[in-house]
Amino acid sequence: MRTAEDLGSGDHACAVPVSDEGLWELTARFLASGLARNEKVVYFDDGTSERVLDRLTEDRMPIAGALRSGQLQVVPAEVTRGAFRSPVGDVRALLHSYVDGSVTQGWTGFRMTGQMSYGATTPAGIPLQAYDRALDEVVVDRGLTALCLYDHTHYSDDQIEQMRGVHREELGAPAAYDDGLLRITQTARSAVRLAGEADHSNRPMIHRIIAEALDRALRAADAETDIELNLASLRFLDVAGAVALVHAAEEFPSSHRLVLTDVRPAVLRVLDRCGAPFAAQLSVREARVGHE
Repeated sequence: MRTAEDLGSGDHACAVPVSDEGLWELTARFLASGLARNEKVVYFDDGTSERVLDRLTEDRMPIAGALRSGQLQVVPAEVTRGAFRSPVGDVRALLHSYVDGSVTQGWTGFRMTGQMSYGATTPAGIPLQAYDRALDEVVVDRGLTALCLYDHTHYSDDQIEQMRGVHREELGAPAAYDDGLLRITQTARSAVRLAGEADHSNRPMIHRIIAEALDRALRAADAETDIELNLASLRFLDVAGAVALVHAAEEFPSSHRLVLTDVRPAVLRVLDRCGAPFAAQLSVREARVGHE
């Protein structure tokens, strides 16, 4: 499977995230790739744009400037939902108008995605496949890049399989662990990212991930001495989990450190109360504030 960063002009793919955290991660990566390529990037909102913008911020994307310049555009939910109450021809014309606008504004390309689950209810009696075929025609004709997202929360299994069948390819979003509450992704040989909520149910997996990363670092002569956990998207950490992180760091040899980066204020307070400042092999770095 290809990744969100692989998609370019003329690509029209679907993705079926296994969790909300997987959904936000995949969406943000797709949008960020377009911003980096100086493309016009449009997110069709269906009540989820706040979470997407938060994830882009957590990924350190300068979204405030992109929003001001118009490079990043969030289409209001009422417009998105209105499209699914409109004839297919009108939607096709709307997509052409967005592409025309991006050309006029001088962007190098146009890409779009969104959480458009309102269409799953077929409010105009028109099946999703008909709208998707119209989108595909515009993709081929105008060379835009499109990602269609179908999550199990808003789409039935039958709908997901039908939509998989009408797309040429499906994106993958691999994770080291994803239980629907916490998602862990490997970002480097000695670095992982935690997104979501950490509690008693997934605490053993966090401990295992740290232990495995430390073991690899100790066995490789050229490995980094810092084991990094990026917590930019970790919104909740319970007390027992914080204690477990402190204890894990205390078991590190003096040659290595456990480094927690981009720690959110609420999580930082829990870590402080649980002894993080006194753990010699633990480094905690607070998240930067702001969207710039």
